[in-house]
Amino acid sequence: MPKTLDDYLNEPEFANEPSALREVHAIRLKIYDEIKDMTVAERTAYFSGSAARLLGKESAARLLAPDNFLSP
Repeated sequence: MPKTLDDYLNEPEFANEPSALREVHAIRLKIYDEIKDMTVAERTAYFSGSAARLLGKESAARLLAPDNFLSP
């Protein structure tokens, strides 16, 4: 069973951290555990999906379009 955010928040190594910092550490570890065994393509899909949910599908597609990135 995957760990929940509360599981990460209650990690003993973060017990002395301020609550906001403890939450940042917990979120970072949760994301790491979710993506650590993914391929590059799976990670890209994961983060693209996260962006789409956060921004709305139309805005995310416009922001992630290849023509929005600087050419090398």
